[in-house]
Amino acid sequence: MEKITSRKHPLAAHLKKLGTDSTARYERGEFLCDGIKLLREAVASNCVVTAALTSRDSALPTALPNFPTYVASPEVMEYVSPLKSAQDIIFACKMPELSVPISTEQCVVLDGVQDPGNVGTVLRTAAAFGIDRVLLVGNCADAYNPKTVRATMGAIFRQPVTRVTLEELAALELNLFGAALGADAQPITELNLRGASVAIGSEGRGLSDAVLELCRARVVIPMRQGTESLNAAAAAAILMWEIRK
Repeated sequence: MEKITSRKHPLAAHLKKLGTDSTARYERGEFLCDGIKLLREAVASNCVVTAALTSRDSALPTALPNFPTYVASPEVMEYVSPLKSAQDIIFACKMPELSVPISTEQCVVLDGVQDPGNVGTVLRTAAAFGIDRVLLVGNCADAYNPKTVRATMGAIFRQPVTRVTLEELAALELNLFGAALGADAQPITELNLRGASVAIGSEGRGLSDAVLELCRARVVIPMRQGTESLNAAAAAAILMWEIRK
């Protein structure tokens, strides 16, 4: 395997860009991943791995198919890695080609959820429950941000996720319920949400007025008095259970 010892090497610069620049990710149709677990998940999901860097002295596990692999110095690995302490494998994958979903799909809509860990956890949970599609609207964290990808624990390779505009979301005509407080909000324990779609907003601002206008009704998760709110990913998990049970 070729060894890379300079940060100026074209592949090192390319991978660094994928990890730090969302525009570059979408222009090139690739995203950055780290660690052997994610690599195994990518291969098992038939995701196209375009290149890999490793600091291992030996080759990557033989169970993995062949793709361009390079040995990198610790300095290069630290430079490219999205982590404070680089793992010994960093690789790039092709983004899946996904169209805007059809209106009959069952979706989870995230509206302005900016924390990559929350978005990644929602994707992981959606994959576990068999949700058709996660839709990102507004100022959501990028699904292919390295922090988001890591939080999915490999679900990024299996769970369809699409960024949509408000106009595209409205055109889907989903049977959509919004998690939001209000005098007319109904407890989820009093509704049959099976087969519906749900919208969850950020913890700080909640759902935007524009997304709420697209919702059939507001719903709330019953909580003990004095509890202010749930983490966005935790609330999404409860709502996904309700729509899939």
